[in-house]
Amino acid sequence: MVKEMKIPSPGESITEVEIASWMVEDGEYVEVDQPIAEIDSDKATLELNAEFAGTIKLIAEEGDAVAVGSVVCSIDTSAEAPEKAPVVAAEAPKAPVQKEVPKAVEKEAAVEDIANVKATPLAKGMMKGNNVKSSSVSGSGANGRITRSDVEAYIAGGVDVSEVMQGWGGTRGSERKKMSMLRRKVAQRLVAVKQETAMLTTFNEIDMSFVMDLRKKYKEAFREKHGVNLGFMSFFTKACTEALRLYPAVNGMIDGDNMIFHDYADVGIAVSSPKGLMVPVVRNAEQMSLAEIEGDIKRLAIKARDGKLSIDEMTGGTFTITNGGVFGSMLSTPIINPPQSAILGMHNIVERPIAVNGAVVIRPIMYIALSYDHRIIDGKESVSFLYKVKEMIENPMKLMFGAKEPEEVLLGL
Repeated sequence: MVKEMKIPSPGESITEVEIASWMVEDGEYVEVDQPIAEIDSDKATLELNAEFAGTIKLIAEEGDAVAVGSVVCSIDTSAEAPEKAPVVAAEAPKAPVQKEVPKAVEKEAAVEDIANVKATPLAKGMMKGNNVKSSSVSGSGANGRITRSDVEAYIAGGVDVSEVMQGWGGTRGSERKKMSMLRRKVAQRLVAVKQETAMLTTFNEIDMSFVMDLRKKYKEAFREKHGVNLGFMSFFTKACTEALRLYPAVNGMIDGDNMIFHDYADVGIAVSSPKGLMVPVVRNAEQMSLAEIEGDIKRLAIKARDGKLSIDEMTGGTFTITNGGVFGSMLSTPIINPPQSAILGMHNIVERPIAVNGAVVIRPIMYIALSYDHRIIDGKESVSFLYKVKEMIENPMKLMFGAKEPEEVLLGL
């Protein structure tokens, strides 16, 4: 019997998907629940699994946009499963027989390469002794003659000058590639944010030496106890959740003529994946410990890398953190992730001279940026939020005592 397979609904409001790739060949026998295709929606990449066992017939092609509920393949359930070939232990491969190259031939090749080169005798000897091709060295002597210093410079640098000077490409060709449905949707959303929000960005700098010292002191014990590495993202996530409690508008959003405020912090963590930028959400981050935050971020990052994130894991965030510093970014103005109203941008850590108690010292500094929707967040709130994050990162003890000094907690201030 031939059974039809239709595209299931990946989530609410999604009416169309794209066949990103077939994972099986037409006419191949498939098992029940075997992944047969990857489908792109405007929110995520999902796997389509076989609902029946049998021989598959592909109807839709890769790159086709198909409506939810459309038939994309059929499976002949009357087909018999092919016999599996017996597993035979593979023999260890025999070591290849090394043919000895006569030394006279090696010497002749070297002499042939160097003999007619425009170079000084000493330079020729150095090229021969170090197996350096003459075409790799640029001569600086009279009439382009290669000198000893030219060969020494090449050996010290280890760079094939000829390859560098040749550049890349050169065919003047071009390639046209269709954007995936996910990337098209992201592009639409980013343009919409720029057009529909009053987006501004405020900046500050953080002395990271305190957190770095704490991390260096306890990272081994932290990993042994909790099974995850102690990174900077958990500190920033925790600092942001506390700052969001103090400045709830940064954690809010606009819905028509209404403002929505949340008593929880579902923090989106932007991660890079083979499919593009993904923003999985850490739920109720305000109630998590540093170890729980690190564990959840690791779990979501692995799923993003493997293309296993679900729609639910990427929707419903109230605030987002993005870290361009892992790619070397010094400063940027991140774009708000709608319908949220703010996003924090982290950047690379660079040793810079700063003034401390009237003296110039070298400290590891990170620039941070908060892009926000001025329609719901005032300048005072945005600047105060960012400064509070700075305070808590520069004094990690405040993360334990609700953005206050331990003495203030003790005195009930």
